This record gives sequence, structure tokens and C-alpha cells, in this order.
Amino acid sequence: MDVSGGRGQPRPGNDESAEHTGPEAPAPGGTGDAPTAPSAPTPADAKDARPEGPTPDAGAPAPESGTPQDTGAAPDHGAPDRGAPAHGRDRVPEHPEPPADRPARAPAGRPEHPDHPFAHSGSGKGQAPQRPEERRRGGLLMGRPFGVPVYVAPSWFLVAILITWVFGGQIDRVLPELGAASYLVSLFFAVAFYASVLVHELAHTLAALRFKLPVRRIQLQFFGGVSEIEKEAETPGREFVLAFVGPLLSLVLAGLFYLGLLAVDPSSVPGVLLAGLMVSNLIVAAFNLLPGLPLDGGRMLRAVVWAITGKPMTGTVAAAWVGRALAVCVLIGLPLLTQSGALGSDAVDNVGMDTVLDALLAAILAAIIWTGAGNSLRMARLREHLPELRARTLTRRAVPVESDTPLSEALRRANAAGARALVVVDADGVPVSLVREAAIVGVPEHRRPWVPAGTLAQDITDGMRVSAELAGEELLDALRATPATEYLVVEETGEIYGVLSAADVERAFVKAMARPS
Repeated sequence: MDVSGGRGQPRPGNDESAEHTGPEAPAPGGTGDAPTAPSAPTPADAKDARPEGPTPDAGAPAPESGTPQDTGAAPDHGAPDRGAPAHGRDRVPEHPEPPADRPARAPAGRPEHPDHPFAHSGSGKGQAPQRPEERRRGGLLMGRPFGVPVYVAPSWFLVAILITWVFGGQIDRVLPELGAASYLVSLFFAVAFYASVLVHELAHTLAALRFKLPVRRIQLQFFGGVSEIEKEAETPGREFVLAFVGPLLSLVLAGLFYLGLLAVDPSSVPGVLLAGLMVSNLIVAAFNLLPGLPLDGGRMLRAVVWAITGKPMTGTVAAAWVGRALAVCVLIGLPLLTQSGALGSDAVDNVGMDTVLDALLAAILAAIIWTGAGNSLRMARLREHLPELRARTLTRRAVPVESDTPLSEALRRANAAGARALVVVDADGVPVSLVREAAIVGVPEHRRPWVPAGTLAQDITDGMRVSAELAGEELLDALRATPATEYLVVEETGEIYGVLSAADVERAFVKAMARPS
């Protein structure tokens, strides 16, 4: 089943705790794989890139009145200026005090904010995007075939116990001479079945690696497995192949188990195991070929619509809505088919425990498919906005100050220059650290004249220097590599362009997710 591996809530900086994070696409269970959604904060526009907040007075910034809402309800004023060129002349001056005869000007791609020269996010807890595996490992690590980690989720043990109990009772009826050993045979079947699911997932993984698509991990969980592929296939043909190889391998395994069954006694323990594995792999293949996201068949349908229309988003929408219709059919149809005897069991006229269990199973499957379809739509919208995320658009203008400059004086200079960030420089004007926004908010106004700006700064590491030309996933990768609250943005020539706050990136992400595709 194709599911989203949802990635990447923002991560707290090295010195702050997380209080709010960007949305993440959850990964429901199922057999198959899907590209993982990049944690993609995207700018709503140049004006909305700055945090909203009260105007500070004469170097005394006040925390903003409200934090961004997860609904992304902040107003959207227009599209970003995609064509904003880089201008080396907009480098922050090396002299701490801006000349009085020249008004401060924001670099291209960033708006002037004469009324809000130094805005802060209220909590000051900016966070860099973080991949989900940085927050949770995903269960018990079983190995790294082809360099891809394979995890077994805790929910697998629950379903293994369930399979052992149900299948053990069936083996006991077929082979009563086994006695309690029938449950050991059933446990072996549960492990062998999930081994075949792992083969299904490895087929997706090998195809992804063949197409040079990074695979984050494979996870075996309650209803099968998930191959978390980090990027989307570049063509509909590759998308179709990537989705089809999983069910194809399940069909091949079913055929192999059938050939093995021909060579043994069907009423023996090997015969019962081979028959069960053959049927289970046929069910896995048939279920995954259903034409609705997040199943493999849904990705195949998406690839077909994509090839016809030339628009991947159109294919995603079509396959996702078919997936939702499929979820409704499973919810209603599976209990009716079971009760009617169409699936091989005896028809029943009354409602018993088996009917209740069938209805519960149908509800769980329907919920997985419905949620996965919705996540697929959400990821597609996120990827559609991802190219809009540009360091140049979201960067705040900064002014350089020396380490021993009083905080109140540093903030006064920032306000006078129309800047909203402070960079601590050495005697030669080389940036050495960034003044942390959260630290500024934590200093009472009456103490700011006696607090040196350098004491509130974080040293600039190599990973905290990002190019102003970075955009989209390249920018996200740069932020994930070195989690921090602020980053120094520089031109290709090495000149200072400004400071990028992780809180601004998170805010832009929330707004982008609130905008329609």
C-alpha cells in the first residue's frame, strides 16, 4: 500500500525547546510505499515572510501578540517576487552605525518594513525542519538490506499474536494431532508472511534506488509494510513501474508457494503453511492493485492520469478520490460479502461475534485507505508549493554589531536601519555569531543598556551559513543538516545578505498549507 511517510516537523534549535512545530503527514499502515512528503515550509509571499508583531520602541522589541496558528489563517497578500535578483550592493555595511544621510534599504526580494523594523516571533523558538526519523526511530531495527534500515513497529507484535491465535485454531482443526504445537506452526506462518511483505517492500526499494530515489526506511507494521521514498518519480512511466513491482513480487511469491505446494502433501504441516502463504500473497497483491491511493494500484492510476494530462497533480487528485470511494466500498461492502458467504465462509443470518469482527476490520481498513488518500493530496499540494520556498524571500535584513555593543544600542541601530536581525562581527567586520531572538525577548527592557549583545549570540558554524540562492528542497536539506534557530544568509561572493529565522520558515509553511493548490 502506498502511504505517506510524512516528514518533517520543524526541530528546535540547539538552545531552545519546541513549543510548536509544522504539520506532518502521518503514515498509516499498509502494504506498499509512497514518496515521503518533504517537510516543506513555503513562503506565502515576500510581505508575509516576516513574523507579525508589535513595533518595538527605540531598540526595545516586544514579543508579538500571537503565534502562528496551525490553520494558516494569516492573510495572504499575493505571490512572491520570483524574479528578485541578487544584489551584492545590498550587503550589510561593515560599520555598525548606518550613515544618517542614507535611508536603510531592504535587499531585493525582501520588503521594507518602516513601521515594523525589528519584529520578533513571540516565543522566539524558531525551529529547523526535521525528518521524522530524527524524532522516532520507527521501532526495532532488524537490518539494513541495500543500505536501507528495516524497522518492525510495536504494532507488528500485536498482529503477530492475532495471526497466531486465528491461524493456530484453523491448523488445529486441519491437523488435530499437533495439539498445542499448532500455535507454534501458526507463529512461524506469521513470521513467514511478514517476510514476504518485506520482499514486497524491497521490490519497491530496489526500483526506487534504480531510479536514484532515496529511500529513508522500510517499516513493518500492523497492516503490512511501508517503504518511505523521499522523492517523487520524475516521469509517469517510472511512477507506474515503482508502484507495480510490489504487487508483481507478491504474485511471483504466490506462484512459488503454489509450486512448492505441488511437491508436498497438502494435509501436512508444510502443505498447510505453503497453502496459507500462497493465499495470503494473492490477497496482498489483489488488495494493492485496487485503483485508489494510497494503494499501489492508486499510484498506477495516478501515473496513467499523469501521462494522459501531463499534470501529476491531476493524477493525484483523481487517484485520491478513487481511494476515498474505495474506502467507503470497503467499509460497507466487506461485512456484507462476509455475511453473505461470498468470500468462502458460511452465510449467516444473525449478528454474531464474527460479524462484529468483520465490521471492525472493514472500519480499520477503510480508515487507513481514507486517511492515506487525504495524505496523498496533502503531500501533492505541499510539493506543488515547495519551489516557492526561497532563502532570498524569507531572509530578514540584519545589521552588524560588535560583541561588546549594549543590547539597547544594537536594537536602536537595527530599528534605524529598518532591520530585524543582529549579526555580531569581529574587529575586521567578519561575522562570528548571531544574536538569538529568544534571548532578546528574555532580557527586560531596563537591563538592555547593560547587557552586551555578544552574550546573547550563538556562534556561527559552517552549517549555519546558507546561500541566498538556495530554494525548495535544497534549502530544507541545508536547514536539516544543522538545526538552529537562526542562519546567516550570504551571497555567492560571501557578502552578508541577512539572517534567516527558522520561525519564519515554519510560519511560511503553515500559510502555504492553508492556500489552495
